[in-house]
Amino acid sequence: MSHLELVALLVRDYDAALRFFVDVLQFELVEDTPSLTNEGRPKRWVVVRPDVGQTGILLARADGEQQIRSVGHQFAGRVGMFLRVDDFDAAYQRMVAAGVQFVSSPRDEPYGRLAVFLDLEGNRWDLLGPDSRR
Repeated sequence: MSHLELVALLVRDYDAALRFFVDVLQFELVEDTPSLTNEGRPKRWVVVRPDVGQTGILLARADGEQQIRSVGHQFAGRVGMFLRVDDFDAAYQRMVAAGVQFVSSPRDEPYGRLAVFLDLEGNRWDLLGPDSRR
């Protein structure tokens, strides 16, 4: 095996998710292609990823009651995604200015600087950067 290609993230609306990931987090849009569900309903194959990353995120519109109930709860309230940046302070300030909700203040840990934020659906993410004490 060479690398993890995609992870799926349930969203309510493709366009709102694209605005968050592309406009706010500054991910690149890799693909946005019309498709069909297994039952023949229209959907889109929407993939975003950080501009220097290999692993993409498949933005999967919730389909059906179980999936709709899972939007924003995919990680059971834990941090489930980890976004590493080179310039933590610049990324943090840009995200705050864009209205991203942070649920913890920046702090230093042995593995680097971090702050926990919520994506547009309420999933928790770590914003990670180099330790500011070094």
